Amino acid sequence: MLQQSVKDLDEARKALSHVRSDQIGTARLDKACDTFQERWSHGSEQMKEMISAISEGVKENKKSYAEFEKNLADALKKVENASASGGGKN
Repeated sequence: MLQQSVKDLDEARKALSHVRSDQIGTARLDKACDTFQERWSHGSEQMKEMISAISEGVKENKKSYAEFEKNLADALKKVENASASGGGKN
């Protein structure tokens, strides 16, 4: 969803880049469009970088959790096998 939001923002910026005040109607609106372009051209690049970093972090966390779950399952099987073979009796 975040990546789609950035794409939508870029599309809005591209659409507005071709619009001028004589097409919209007022110089004030034209200035607002120009300000939007200036602020969000840099902002959308920053968002792309942050989203990429977040995506990588989520992938690494998923990998870590999967490894943890596998190790936990292996450890529990060892305990179960030790108990079943009498290794757990005192």
